[in-house]
Formats: sequence, C-alpha cells, structure tokens
Amino acid sequence: MDLRYSPEEQQFRHELRDWLARVLPTVPPKPAADDWPARRAHDTAWQRLLFEAGYAGINWPRDYGGRGATPTEHLIFLEETERAGAPYVGVNFVGLLHAGPTLVAEGTDEQRARHLRPILRGDEVWCQGFSEPGAGSDLASLRTRAVRDGDHYVVSGHKLWTSYATVADHCELLVRTDPDAPKHKGITWLILPMDSPGLDVRPIETVLGSSEFSEVYFDDVRIPVTNRVGEENDGWRVTMVTLSFERGTAWVDQIVDSMRLVTDLVAIAKTVTRRSATAWDDVGLRRDVGHLAAEFDALWALVKRGVSQAQATGVPGVGASVLKLRYTEARQRLMDLAARVLERAALSRTDIGALWSLSGRHSGEFVEERINSLSYTIAAGTSQIQRNIVGERILGLPRER
Repeated sequence: MDLRYSPEEQQFRHELRDWLARVLPTVPPKPAADDWPARRAHDTAWQRLLFEAGYAGINWPRDYGGRGATPTEHLIFLEETERAGAPYVGVNFVGLLHAGPTLVAEGTDEQRARHLRPILRGDEVWCQGFSEPGAGSDLASLRTRAVRDGDHYVVSGHKLWTSYATVADHCELLVRTDPDAPKHKGITWLILPMDSPGLDVRPIETVLGSSEFSEVYFDDVRIPVTNRVGEENDGWRVTMVTLSFERGTAWVDQIVDSMRLVTDLVAIAKTVTRRSATAWDDVGLRRDVGHLAAEFDALWALVKRGVSQAQATGVPGVGASVLKLRYTEARQRLMDLAARVLERAALSRTDIGALWSLSGRHSGEFVEERINSLSYTIAAGTSQIQRNIVGERILGLPRER
C-alpha cells in the first residue's frame, strides 16, 4: 500500500477545509425526519452549494460535470466533510452514488446530457426500484414485468423498499423483459419518470418514525425504450455496475463517524457513575472499547488500501465486500456497547438531559443510531451475501449450491 499524500493532494485538503469552515455556519439545521419537502429542499440546497464550489461529483469525469478527482482526493473529500459535520448526501444518495455513475459508465450520450448535470446540481432526485417482496438479497428473482409495445415498455408489478420514492423525480428500475430466460438473463435497467401515469407510491414508516422507503405499484406504466440503459435483457450486468459503486466508498463517512463515536463513548463512560465508580473503571468495558477502536483503525487502513489499489490500477478491489462485512458488524457491536454504558437511558430515543454534554453527543443520538445500525448488515447486500462473495471471489472456494 502506498498512500502518501502528494503536495497537490495536501493543498486540496487545505482548500476544502477552508471552504467548509466558511460555508457550514451558513447551512440551516437538518429538518425533522418526517418533513419530506423540507428534507428535499435542505439536501438539494447543500448539493447546489457543492456544485457551485466545484465539489459535486468530485470523482466523476470532467466531461460530465465532475471534478475528475483521483481516488485519494475522493477519500480526502469524504473524510474532511464527515469530520467537519457537513450534511450527508441525503435524498441525493441514489442519483449521486448509483444512477449517475451508472449512466457515466453505461448510458447513451443523450441520457448523460439529460441527467448528469441536473443530478450534480441537485435539480433531480432519484430513487431505487430494485427490491421486491420476493426479491431482496436474491435480487435476480424479481418479477416486475415489462412488455415491449412499440417505442415503449409497459410495466406491471410491485417494488418494495424503494428509497426516496416520495420525493424522487426519476427511478433506477429493474424489470423482467424475458420471463423464459434464466433469471439473471432476462432483466433490463430502465429510467422511470416518477410522474408517469399508473404509479402508486405508498410510504413505509420505519421504527425511527421516518419513511425513506416506499412500496411502489405499477399498473401498465409506459416507459420509453429510449430510457433503457444498456441492451434489453442485459440489465443484470448493468446492475452489477450499479452495485459496485454502492459497495465501493459507501461506508467511508460512517467509518470516520464510528471512530469519533468511540471517542464520545469514552467521554460518556467517564461521566456515568456506577455506585462509587464510573463506567470507565470497568476493566471489561475498557477492553471492549479498545478492541473496537483497533478494529475501526484497521478498517480505515483497509479503506486506504483499496484507494491505493484503485489509484494504481484504476479498478477498486474485491476487498469492498470484506470492508462492508466487517464494518457493519463492528458498528452493531459498538452500538451494543453504547447501550451497556447508557443502561436505562438506552431505552429512550428522547435525550435525558445534559448528562452527556461533556462528550458532545447526546444519549438520544446513540439510541437512534443503535436502532438504525440493525439495517446495516442487510442494506447493500446482506452479511451472508458478502461472505459468499469473499469465499468465492477472494478465497476461490467452490460456489454454494
């Protein structure tokens, strides 16, 4: 691994820090989780600020509106924005991290001209229409049907866990165009305008009280053939391109956040009393915190290794599955450890007062993140799927029957 920062990269870091220091105090606070019009306005306004400053789509090619940054500069950007507490990508997640990069790699010139700059500016919000009630981890089992009718596909079916469907302008949609082909061979990737007649979007409220996900029903929805990305029935290959972006640097900001969470948890443990001592006086707790701190440090080194490999070869390694697997399970252990420290306060999402102010992190944040972390070993490919990838593609073990 060789990840020594060049003078140009160090200069990039300093310029980014200066820009964040000037701009972040002007950004309004994050809206309530259930106020979707306000959340869209907040997230897209931040995206426009990034675009105007030249930081939107930082690793996208310059020809498509990006900065053409190196993998190392991209890593610096993710690290610095997270450390500074900048807004998360939010409702722009699918467009910026999935659909946009897929169009760069697989789209036509017309599709790129139509969508890429609006995505970078925050003018377009996208959602993801992949999963179905019977096709989650086994995504290739999807059954939503698209039948060719002249210059259109006519789509009927049902999608589940469609991210940001309530505020999206477009959807990256997987459909089955050949029901008689092997399940990986009859899939097509389409761009769906979310104002199309025949769509029924039904939000799903999560245990956290928000509704990032929706069910979407399709009743003879017509999608132009010109909205197809890649060839008909070649959608599984295009989907693997999409998912490779999701599994590449998607967890970088959360690894940085986890390292900060460990520090905050230590401060809390030194404040909480246990009879005549503090929680931090517990040798077992200190040992567990040390193990997690070391694991997140190792994961950060693994991130740098992947970036170094991408810098040298132009292709991220298959180690992304190792990173995703180990990070998501470590994050869950960290949040379980936080519950041990918080004790009864871990039962309430409402902050219990100023007791934790020394850490700069309130108890309610730990409780909410503990609940949220339960999804991490499912989202972007379950831990079981990641273990299969590691076993087959890295270790060369026989495929599972």
